[in-house]
Amino acid sequence: MNTTEPLSGTPFTFEGKAAMMERALGSAGISILCQDARLSIFYAENLPPYFAARFMPGSTDAGLFGDIHGQYLTALKHKVLETGIPNNAEVEIDVDGEMRTYELKIQRTGERGTHGLLSVMTEVTESRHREKVLKSLLRELSHRSKNLLAIIQGIATQTARNTLSLDSFLLKFRGRLQSLSNSQDLITDSSWRGAYLFELAEKQFAPYWPETSGSMPIYGINAHLTPNAAVHLGLALHELIVNSASYGAIAGGAASITLNCREAAIGDRRAIEIAWAEVLQDQSEVHEFSDNSFGRTVLERVVPSSVNGKAELNLVPGRIEYRLTIPETEFEIFKRI
Repeated sequence: MNTTEPLSGTPFTFEGKAAMMERALGSAGISILCQDARLSIFYAENLPPYFAARFMPGSTDAGLFGDIHGQYLTALKHKVLETGIPNNAEVEIDVDGEMRTYELKIQRTGERGTHGLLSVMTEVTESRHREKVLKSLLRELSHRSKNLLAIIQGIATQTARNTLSLDSFLLKFRGRLQSLSNSQDLITDSSWRGAYLFELAEKQFAPYWPETSGSMPIYGINAHLTPNAAVHLGLALHELIVNSASYGAIAGGAASITLNCREAAIGDRRAIEIAWAEVLQDQSEVHEFSDNSFGRTVLERVVPSSVNGKAELNLVPGRIEYRLTIPETEFEIFKRI
């Protein structure tokens, strides 16, 4: 077939141009309003049912859109008539108890002395809703990005204060950034709704948990944590598991660790308590976190403060115990195991 030659046949063989245009307007959801110089509406096409019921030849904008919108549109349209410069307007109409948004593209028609107006009206309710949602998401993304940058800055500063060499700093800093990234992956996958405790713990433990030790010992309530709680608990779990892999039970050749979550209370508020219990190989050893170490600062100060909870780190002969209590504002329980 030679596509450079005009196609045979006459356009609009079965129906005229006007009928074809009406069908096109209907399919596109577009309405047409024509007004004379006095802004009397003398012609309308494809009006939605709400407007069709209010329209009569000779109607005004106030009669079609209501008094408040009518005043606004009248002023705008007089300006278009005077200047010849097209303009756009949006109106929100309560249709059967639901607010609907309509956009009007207004332009002047006719010759001097016989000017009128053509308004092309389209419902944009859904697109405006999507725009609002997108803007809200972008604001949320900006807010979370700033929070993450603040956390990263704090990690970098505190890590640098507690390391004596560049190699040591890079090793610890990269590990903590990876921990943050792991938590953030879960949060992003859930569309920023947060993360489940068990998934968060497994993600943090996986790089350090011995393959020969079987499944990870995580018990109790699989609470769904807010993004804020997930990020900060992830940092706490990272410090605990890295410490164990470096100096504790895992380093000693045993994975005698349990993580348990149970219901608790902070004052009169519902809460959960997340308890880490680690049994050391040497039952007489009292493990020491350095008093000024970043790990201890994270566990005892940064994390509980960030979730408005409380924490307790106990270093007793042969054991490391850590309890973090998180208030109900930072979690939900969808089902109990």
